[in-house]
Amino acid sequence: MSNIVLGITGSIAAYKAADLASQLTKAGHQVTCVLTKEALEFVTPLTLATLSRRPVISDLFAEKEGWQPGHIQLADEADLLLIAPATANVLAAMAHGSAQDALTAIALATRAPVLIAPAMNGKMWLHPATQRNVETLRGWGVQFIEPAEGLLACGYEGIGRLAPVEDILHRAGTVLSTQKIV
Repeated sequence: MSNIVLGITGSIAAYKAADLASQLTKAGHQVTCVLTKEALEFVTPLTLATLSRRPVISDLFAEKEGWQPGHIQLADEADLLLIAPATANVLAAMAHGSAQDALTAIALATRAPVLIAPAMNGKMWLHPATQRNVETLRGWGVQFIEPAEGLLACGYEGIGRLAPVEDILHRAGTVLSTQKIV
């Protein structure tokens, strides 16, 4: 169906990306998971490769196939860049055009729609710097799935949880169907 690059960042919610990868693959999409080095603290490439049935990218400089840089090829072939979960750090890097790793390099190079599902401590989400970065990204056409409220991994109660997987899947489907029509 579609080529989806699933970006996974260093949030405790990264474990939910395994379910996203699995469900998107079962729906017939080609899913390539791209992990930041921080995400590797929470999920393993083997898990994601098994669920997506594709190699996992976690190092910008580990590309060995062909002459074209892999991150550029992924950026060019993507029908959707879905980042779930997205940390404040990745939002800041993207808002400032920083290509510090494979994920942010793909984000900078792709012309595909970008859909981001943030997950972080509520104080971090509500901080003016994070909100400014979100508004910058929205101004460039990036779409967001708002974080949910509830008990956070840090022990606080409030906004910051990754949106439910079902909501992310639905929104990704909506973005993809809209993209195909245009």
